[in-house]
Amino acid sequence: MSTSPPWQDLPPTAPVALRIAADAADAIVTGSTPAGALITEAGIAEPLGASRTPAREAMVQLSRWGLVRLVPKKGAVVTTVSTADRRDLLEVRLMFESRAAQLLADDRARRESVVKHLRDAVAAQRRALADDDLQAFAGQDVAFHLAVIAATENKVVDEVMASLAPRLARLIHLAVSDNPEAATVFCQEHSRMAELLADGDSSGYVELLGTHIAAGHVAPGEFGLAR
Repeated sequence: MSTSPPWQDLPPTAPVALRIAADAADAIVTGSTPAGALITEAGIAEPLGASRTPAREAMVQLSRWGLVRLVPKKGAVVTTVSTADRRDLLEVRLMFESRAAQLLADDRARRESVVKHLRDAVAAQRRALADDDLQAFAGQDVAFHLAVIAATENKVVDEVMASLAPRLARLIHLAVSDNPEAATVFCQEHSRMAELLADGDSSGYVELLGTHIAAGHVAPGEFGLAR
């Protein structure tokens, strides 16, 4: 199990189109390419010296990830993160992750393997904080939660979460960019969540997960988890 987010964990042999999409996704996640910006096939192909054909495929991938809206004959416009988008993404993650935590409570061997990856992700987050690298921090945040969700061993769930991962990283980057102290709190909560899972305390994990999402990503009263 990798501790890198799916779109960043690319082998050197990865298709050019996917590498172009990954680079463009990172720029959107970090805000270097802001919401509302128009991106073109030529613009995203140029850094890798690629042709328009893989760049066109990369645009489609960015659209599948929900990071852009395709505009015929012009390129694509970077999507805006609305309140509804934030709520919907986090509710899906909460649903899958809560189920995974419950499954892990009854499987000690698998739980120990997952907890090792969670601790690695927390350590990587701490290094990213020390380096003031919010892009790496956001990626490791996604890796932490996807490591838990992967415990469902459901290929459809894995595919869904891989497609949502860049949008989730964008939410995390927005949260910690707007409030740098939130990154430290996220890291502390992740550490505690890993230990709750290690103890097989699925109810404690799910309770902290709800607080983690509501306090870190959602304004009070914005959706059902908030108190």
